Amino acid sequence: MSIASSVAEAGSREQAKRIFDRLAGVPADEATIDALQAAIDGGGGSDAAKIAAAMQAMNNPAFYSVTLKNFVTPWTNRDANVFAPLNDYTATIIGMVRDDIDFRKALYDDIIYVAQGVPGAPAYSNSNNDHYEYLENNHADLKASLVQRTQSATTSLRAEATAGIMTTRAAAKAFFIDGTNRAMFRYTLLNHLCNDLEQVKDITRVSDRIRQDVTRSPGGDSRLFNNTCIGCHSGMDPMAQSLAYYDFVHTVDDELGDAGSLSYNDVGMTDPFTGTRVKKKYHINENNFKYGFVTPDDKWDNYWRAGQNQVLGWDPNLPGSGSGAKSMGQELAYSEAFAECQVKKVFKAVCLRNPVDSADRNRIDSMTTSFKNSGYKMKQVFAETASYCAGN
Repeated sequence: MSIASSVAEAGSREQAKRIFDRLAGVPADEATIDALQAAIDGGGGSDAAKIAAAMQAMNNPAFYSVTLKNFVTPWTNRDANVFAPLNDYTATIIGMVRDDIDFRKALYDDIIYVAQGVPGAPAYSNSNNDHYEYLENNHADLKASLVQRTQSATTSLRAEATAGIMTTRAAAKAFFIDGTNRAMFRYTLLNHLCNDLEQVKDITRVSDRIRQDVTRSPGGDSRLFNNTCIGCHSGMDPMAQSLAYYDFVHTVDDELGDAGSLSYNDVGMTDPFTGTRVKKKYHINENNFKYGFVTPDDKWDNYWRAGQNQVLGWDPNLPGSGSGAKSMGQELAYSEAFAECQVKKVFKAVCLRNPVDSADRNRIDSMTTSFKNSGYKMKQVFAETASYCAGN
């Protein structure tokens, strides 16, 4: 019997087992399967009944400590390594899912999750990951122990400078370390709008905000810049300008930044290299093209609101420009691409495959609509996806 026909013929007990396995990621006892089967049978095997069963399955602590941990961790590092340690980025996403918080806030809110009531756990630190690694190493129940806090109270970063997971220590360590801060924008786009720069490349956008470090004649050939480089940088650089006051500082000996911390040039602070609040990294390699854009502040503009990238579905109620990471994060989070991306990621994680046919794509569309109508609650997406892939 084929896999497809096996799924199609799955009875309510098999559906209950599949829902639990996909959501909790650990074996279920008979009593748990009995309860989920009863929920499915009690609702006549309808989608609503299977969604209710999925919601029950997500009460298991393993959904948070195993499934969500593995779901989120690849977003927190450049290698998409699922085996990276628990950190403040991962814990914050897990907490937001558990508490049914509007998931768009992951990119702009003053929010962080830490553990409470775990004996022996070290306090949160701006300069190490000990708090979270202790939780993981001691198998702490993340569902029970995580509590919501503000970054401004926990990390002393000014509330206006917080931008959800982008300003967590883990994200800073991965994407603000060294470089030019373009990595933070690129990986946020990749992980939360499901588009890498290659997919949004548009050579028709004006190049007036491309920084000095981008040569206009790579390899001595200006055609490469006009036909390739400009496609990414013309849209990315004006958006990444929102991150101009951030850096991740670490010592030379601490190459990986294990003891490093997020640095932010607040009001009244001046970078000795730039003479403004803008970090030095925004002015590096200034002689590559001295007539390029010199970043004066953290004002950003979304040039992709025109041209081919209108398809990302930017919110018409937002201005498409602003200052700082918080408003730029909101611009990304309020796009149609953000909502659809979350559904696609959950679909792959729960169904163990990408959408393959019109039925799958139609269900992605309907679940995206449901996600938005639910107030952007991620548990709703997990439940509906588990229902769909449970078999009929």
